[in-house]
Amino acid sequence: MKENFEKIVSLAKRRGFIYPGSEIYGGLGGFYDWGHLGVKLKWNIEWAWWREMVQLRDDVVGIDAALIMNPKVWEASGHVSGFADALVECKKCHHRFKADETKGDECPDCGGKLTGAKQFNLMFKTFVGASEDSSSVAYLRPETAGGIFVNFKNTLSTNRLKIPFGIAQIGKAFRNEINPKDFVFRTREFKQMELEYFVKPGEDEKIFNEWVERRFAWYKTIGLGDVRKREQTKEERAHYSKATTDIEYEFPFGWQEIEGIANRGNFDLSAHAKASGQDFSYLDEETKERFIPYVIEPSAGEERIALALLCDAYTEEKERVVLKFHPKIAPVKVAIFPLLANKPELVKLARKIYEELRLEYTAVWDDRGNIGKRYYAQDEIGTPYCITVDFDSLEKSDVTVRDRDSMKQERIKMKDLKEYLNGKIV
Repeated sequence: MKENFEKIVSLAKRRGFIYPGSEIYGGLGGFYDWGHLGVKLKWNIEWAWWREMVQLRDDVVGIDAALIMNPKVWEASGHVSGFADALVECKKCHHRFKADETKGDECPDCGGKLTGAKQFNLMFKTFVGASEDSSSVAYLRPETAGGIFVNFKNTLSTNRLKIPFGIAQIGKAFRNEINPKDFVFRTREFKQMELEYFVKPGEDEKIFNEWVERRFAWYKTIGLGDVRKREQTKEERAHYSKATTDIEYEFPFGWQEIEGIANRGNFDLSAHAKASGQDFSYLDEETKERFIPYVIEPSAGEERIALALLCDAYTEEKERVVLKFHPKIAPVKVAIFPLLANKPELVKLARKIYEELRLEYTAVWDDRGNIGKRYYAQDEIGTPYCITVDFDSLEKSDVTVRDRDSMKQERIKMKDLKEYLNGKIV
């Protein structure tokens, strides 16, 4: 498993999914750059999530809040005073670790003795304006949820929404992790895909369970069926959480969370109401009852899902390495080749097909090397279908379509290509 993970990391760089951040200057721990194929993969994840959570629902709207907000937001939410991990440091090599990642009092790297644990706030501090003093302190947001909660009243007043309803957001968050590790699993800059779903008190437990099942089922639709649900214990949960269920995937380094669904009660809106002096209550027009809504929060890590998909798709066969992505998620859906790049008539017809298909699908053109090498190159980036234009295509107006997983080839009429691909790429 460890050996395969190293191969996945290598392939991710070699094929342009993920690069080490600032690599020419030695990198910077916990930061990565996503290449062309990585961007496409993440966009597909985002789109699948957004379609499920927003586009296909009448009770959810979107928002894109600022990365930096008034620091009072994070004071009210408890992040300034309590968003911390316990840190230990090796007295010999000075490596730092989260206290819950070490056993005993010896450093796992060199055997040196560890210091006692001290609290380390995970937020990145910055300054807004020309001066750098206490009056200009601000923070890069440690989660996207804060921007949703402070816009609860704005969203409610500008959209025709009734409880229950949700506000969704995809965006960057930043945490100054003590020990970023496992490639892009734990980083200091990452994207969250979050929904805050506001419900009536008393209905929260039922709706929470519905969201757990709905989110669990979604992973199968993107080809990640081998996931599990795990309920957090009372000791694990955040202090405000009535219940939290994690959706986990078994990475080469073990079962780890890729999404958490939490019943946050009314903690967030109550905290911001108290700190801001604003009224965050909701009036039910039918019952004339006024209450502070409870919140159900499905929160997924985009990079973690992308890494899970890469690990799950990675397959070694006798003669090739292939990423068996679900077609919905694959960065490239179809590749188009002329059988021979030095035959103008083949190139002309293949380019015509390429220009037509790229209007409908993410398509690539490839005329380098022999056809076998082109197939295997597309296998390594997970392209589900390859189309080859050969001399028979000139006479019969059909092409060869090769399936990535089975390697089976079949002749399809050019006029039927879109219908054929639509039936495969869902």
